[in-house]
Amino acid sequence: MGLRTYFAILKRRKWIIILTAVITTVLVTAVTFLQTPKYEASTMLRVATVSSGSDYIVTDIGYTERLMNTYIQIATSGSTRRELKAQLGMNALPDIKVDLIPNTELMFIRAEEADPDLSRDLANAAAALIVARSKEVYSVNGQTAQEILKDQLDLIETELADARAEYESLVKNTPDDVVGIAAADQTLALKERTHSTLLQQYDSAQLNEALRANAVSVVEPAITPTQPSQPRPVVNIVLGLVVGTMAGVALAFLLENLDTTLYTTEQIETAAELATVGKIPEAKDDLGIARLGNGHYPQLEAFRRLRTNIMALEETTGPKIVLATSAQRSEGKSTVTANLAVTIAQSGRKVIVIDCDMRLPMVHKIFDLPNKRGLTSVLTKDVALEDAILYTTYPRVQVLTSGPLPPNPTELLGSDQMTELIEELKEQYDYVLLDTPALLSVADAAVLAPKADSVVIIVAQAKTRREDIQMVRKQLSNVKANSIGIVVNHAKLDESYSSYGQLVE
Repeated sequence: MGLRTYFAILKRRKWIIILTAVITTVLVTAVTFLQTPKYEASTMLRVATVSSGSDYIVTDIGYTERLMNTYIQIATSGSTRRELKAQLGMNALPDIKVDLIPNTELMFIRAEEADPDLSRDLANAAAALIVARSKEVYSVNGQTAQEILKDQLDLIETELADARAEYESLVKNTPDDVVGIAAADQTLALKERTHSTLLQQYDSAQLNEALRANAVSVVEPAITPTQPSQPRPVVNIVLGLVVGTMAGVALAFLLENLDTTLYTTEQIETAAELATVGKIPEAKDDLGIARLGNGHYPQLEAFRRLRTNIMALEETTGPKIVLATSAQRSEGKSTVTANLAVTIAQSGRKVIVIDCDMRLPMVHKIFDLPNKRGLTSVLTKDVALEDAILYTTYPRVQVLTSGPLPPNPTELLGSDQMTELIEELKEQYDYVLLDTPALLSVADAAVLAPKADSVVIIVAQAKTRREDIQMVRKQLSNVKANSIGIVVNHAKLDESYSSYGQLVE
């Protein structure tokens, strides 16, 4: 589908889109104002990164992010939340959020509660707890590096004292034991080197832990918020409008796919597999036949186009007997047939309209004629043909009304008498127009269609369904009728008619 098709769908389903958007926006607005306001407080922390095992601060951003992510996990952990709950006497576990400021050592500890004072206290308490737990980041099984090195240093000092005592004892008591004294001397030297190394590491650990003690610090404590953070009426309403509009558009296209009603000429032609021979604009009111006889109404121009197309086929197929039918009732075939007769007569042709709808005749009402006798009277030989034909106020237009309603209309229309009648009228008139009942309602049109030179199908735009027009085509094909085209009735006014007048959709 092209852009024009999409826009046509949106225009056709505009009330669905508008209604969905309005309902969604109203619901979102109602929910927004029914929500309990919540207040958010935030504490800013600085995480100064230090290099593990060294005595200087590193500037590696990747390391900074890893370290800060560690504190995020600490802040949002269950143990931290439970401790905060107990500390502040809360009924439920608090919801703590942590946001990092990219490319910095700063992070926000956020707390949101219905009580603004509680949100402030919660953010500050969470920050204080993180600062207190910062040493645990660098501990192993609960011990810091300094504590581990202190234990090792105490052990090596004991071993060093023992080694020194053993060496001194050997030198004093067994001065001739050169080998034993040499071994004791080596052991003592090794213990002294180990002690020196551990002592250096212990001093370094002390420095690092001193730095780490200041690694996490509060930059800006939380203050009591004065404006609620939730709900946000403007944001929610705008979002509801946007989402509602999008949902409305989606619903419009869904309904379009499910709806088999034919809304455009292109859809009608595709379903019928026939070209459009006429397109009658939708009228502001029921103009009828009388007002269309003169003037420059868009409908009159449309019927002139239809007349031109019908008469253009005369040279090739000679459609002197034209049958008009439709899928269902109330698609305007009787009005189209009557107006087509008038416009054909205006070109100098002699036309007769036969009302073959013996169930719900309309032609006599359109031309304001009596219907005491007519087609049924002629077919039953109650009245002679020349006595049943009525003259109208339009030159060269005559009418054979339906006459009294018979009990067996299908049999009468399919009879040999009907065939003979049509052939007789064909010799007397340039065009014989047959107005028939809706094809899918009764079989009358199907039995008449083979007797006509051409069949035109009246399709009411935005009313006829795809499956109906396809069934009409199938039935006409089964009786080998010569379907020449579609007349789109109640068509929306387009550019081709814009110069002739204005219609109301």
